[in-house]
Amino acid sequence: MKTMENNPQLLFSWKAPLRAYKKRGKKILRFYIALSLLLSLIVFFFGDRILIIPIVTLFFLFYVLTITPPPDVENKITTFGVDSAGVSVRWEALSHFYFTKKFGVDILTIISHGPYFYHMFFVVPDEEIKKKTVELLSQHLMFQEKPQRSFTDRVVDWFSNLMPDDEEDNHLSQGPTASNYSALMQKLKQVSL
Repeated sequence: MKTMENNPQLLFSWKAPLRAYKKRGKKILRFYIALSLLLSLIVFFFGDRILIIPIVTLFFLFYVLTITPPPDVENKITTFGVDSAGVSVRWEALSHFYFTKKFGVDILTIISHGPYFYHMFFVVPDEEIKKKTVELLSQHLMFQEKPQRSFTDRVVDWFSNLMPDDEEDNHLSQGPTASNYSALMQKLKQVSL
């Protein structure tokens, strides 16, 4: 975290991973394999064999994103806009920002003006950096405490809630107890729309 060392146009910068990351166990990989095999078999028996290629490609993408930790990048807020991983966006092109949580880490999302509504995602590692980014970004952009969730966002959240958590799997494999049953019921309630 540094401000205006050599560059007078640099307001604030911090280093963080490129994306939120949580080290996963073997059970999530088994889930990916089972899901891709099930979808491939369904597609195979319905006769659209060419659709197996995108299914295998998506499985490979999820596998790579699950096992490889992201690199650290330097995120910058300047007098002209926002810069991250070599991509600079000017204030005039940006509309609003909000925070979400993923894997227990705050994610700053900055959205551009229409018609494309590009999204920029930044990992914010601690509260001090979060306060400073809110202070600087709110001078130029509108802050949304509760972002508007599109249908696509809700579907992605629903599918991500279907994936097994490694910790819950370990607890459930120890045998049926009242706390495990209530944790399972709570997970099923979260998954349902």
